[in-house]
Amino acid sequence: MTPSSSQLTFWHDRPTPELSLARDPGELGPYYMRFTQKANYTSLLDPNGVPIIDYRGVIGPQYNPIAIAQYSLGNHTLWLETQNDKHLSKCINACDWLIENLEPNDQGIPVWHHNFDFEYVETLRSPWYSGLAQGQGISALLRCYEATKEAKYLEGATLAFRSLTLELNAGGVLHRDGDDLWIEEYMVTTPTHILNGFIWAMWGVRDYEISTGDQQAKEIWDRCVATLQNNLATFDIGYWSLYDQSSGDRRLKMITSGFYHRLHIIQLQIMWQLTNIETFQQFSQNWHAYTGSRAKRTRAKIVKAIFKLLRY
Repeated sequence: MTPSSSQLTFWHDRPTPELSLARDPGELGPYYMRFTQKANYTSLLDPNGVPIIDYRGVIGPQYNPIAIAQYSLGNHTLWLETQNDKHLSKCINACDWLIENLEPNDQGIPVWHHNFDFEYVETLRSPWYSGLAQGQGISALLRCYEATKEAKYLEGATLAFRSLTLELNAGGVLHRDGDDLWIEEYMVTTPTHILNGFIWAMWGVRDYEISTGDQQAKEIWDRCVATLQNNLATFDIGYWSLYDQSSGDRRLKMITSGFYHRLHIIQLQIMWQLTNIETFQQFSQNWHAYTGSRAKRTRAKIVKAIFKLLRY
């Protein structure tokens, strides 16, 4: 097996925005990030052309609904650009998998399960689900519906959206903390507010509101935008960005890798374009400036290495 077939091949592509964000009212258009390298993933596909991610070791090859949604979104973007039906076919195949694998969790809420254990701040036991998967799965299904007009994709998105209206203890993916409303990527004992997953999941809420006019989706989007604006400073450590808030008040915090730091910068650029909120532009610029400092890059790498050594 070559290094190109590992799971890192898929996740760690170069994050690039879809900068053409002007859209006709009520139309989704291309996804907010291009995902075109992910769209061309060929390392391991099932007979229907759906990507399988090889985690190696005890986990091995697995379907990951987040990867499948991103594969669909990337191919949708390429289809819009090229009108080549092979990309639409890949988009549809991935969305068909999403439809077929949307199933109730233990509280009866439709979710996409990950059927393997995964290590985070605590072990996520199979089957587990994710606010990120719910948001991006919705974004993929809605674009497939827009392209094909097949009702099953809109129906699937509507079923999946329910999780984004419910709190964790009700089988959903929302966590309320005072006035703040978070969409949690991982369901763990103490919510950790993973930044990149929160933003990606938010875009699924926005897409659902655009596609359906759902007022609850608009309210959730507005609350999440305010939460992001009010809490971005807690992800800034003066020389780099934090991956999440899992470390609480402890000095050893989970800072991002270079990849996720660049992803944060792109996501905040897009949030600024979507909302015109200057806070998002300012933090994007500040975090980009950190990458231009050799001293800050080196410090971040050292702290990340120490974190991995002591925590994982």
